[in-house]
Amino acid sequence: MKHKNKRTWLRITTLLAILLLGMIGGIALDRVLAADLYPPEGRLNYHLISEAWHLIHRYYVDHAAEKSRQMTYGAISGMVDSLGDTGHTRFLSPGMVKNLTELERSKYQGIGAEIRMKGGHVTIVAPLDGSPAQRAGLRPGDIILRVNGQQIAGAPLDQVVKMITGPAGTKVALTIFRSSTDQTKVVTIKRAVVKLQDVTWQMLPGTKVADVRIASFGKGTVSELRKALTAIRNQSATGIIFDLRDNPGGLLGQAVRVASQFLKGGNVLLVKNAKGEEKAVPAKAGGEATGIPLVVLVNGGTASAAEIVAGALQDRHRAQLVGETTFGTGTVLREFKLSDGSALLLAIEEWLTPDGHVIWHKGIKPNVVVALSPDASPLIPESEHTITARQLRKSSDAQVLRALQLLRQPTSATKHSPPPS
Repeated sequence: MKHKNKRTWLRITTLLAILLLGMIGGIALDRVLAADLYPPEGRLNYHLISEAWHLIHRYYVDHAAEKSRQMTYGAISGMVDSLGDTGHTRFLSPGMVKNLTELERSKYQGIGAEIRMKGGHVTIVAPLDGSPAQRAGLRPGDIILRVNGQQIAGAPLDQVVKMITGPAGTKVALTIFRSSTDQTKVVTIKRAVVKLQDVTWQMLPGTKVADVRIASFGKGTVSELRKALTAIRNQSATGIIFDLRDNPGGLLGQAVRVASQFLKGGNVLLVKNAKGEEKAVPAKAGGEATGIPLVVLVNGGTASAAEIVAGALQDRHRAQLVGETTFGTGTVLREFKLSDGSALLLAIEEWLTPDGHVIWHKGIKPNVVVALSPDASPLIPESEHTITARQLRKSSDAQVLRALQLLRQPTSATKHSPPPS
């Protein structure tokens, strides 16, 4: 009888371990049933995981900390993190899935910042345009140390997101570390409903140059961009500064069509699958601005779909890139929904620039490296209509000013030197 009870307990703990690994609606069970079809190194060691769970359950001193959902999500996050696709392939709790859906619908309630885990730290990838995070001065690369005074070191990303988000009108205090200044400070931010506008533009005062900014690649980005480019042509613009700074990316199809607005043909990117096979993705015909001189602004917050566009325009010798090396997100994500409303965002393909350059973990180096000082205020179209030509010349945004210099020499704007090695 004792032996039978022991076998029953092992069976129960094994089933609990399967649930702990994902609660993925039959997929884990299928893997167990088909376990003999795979070599040992090709499958998870469920027995080992069961052992660990059983030891925690039996011996860990703080039973109140033993929360099944948190342990389950932690196990899934650990598996995903072990893949090494930091900041891109990731696990999303049900709350994070909801936030992602709101972002795709161009409406978000919170501080309005893209955050990811990078190097073990919760890091700001990009504050969204017009968001409370942007107005509070948060920047790409800022590391969040505390939320409302509470340490978050080691906390799952979904837990941190839940702590930061909240109803519009409420406040949250973030303790931020900024490596560029080696300073730590507390920033108090009032949450709001953030409505995203993907495309904004403005003629720079005293010039015939249009500043076109894409904040993210949503469902309507190409339509908005085509309208903007038509209006810019009607104003007889002599050049475009195309601002992709702090753009965290978005939809791949939109990125291809955005790049196509500036290309007469050729490829936008190469897509490599798990077998190493490469497929070229060509530009779409009918671009609105295939001949106008162009300079692209990039920085460490330029990621994902934004890197596709930047890499295409650089490799095709359509524009010079000015700024700083991009984030280095080079994989195509697919969302797999799990049974409790959570999801996995998994990289199923890798993309390369048209010339075959790897973006993943490396980023794209600009042709002209220009860093912004820590106290610089980047120019954006929403604020440019209020400044004068003199104020533009005195601006602390060295990247925009360098782009203007390049556009005064139209041949150099489209014939670019190679990026620094």
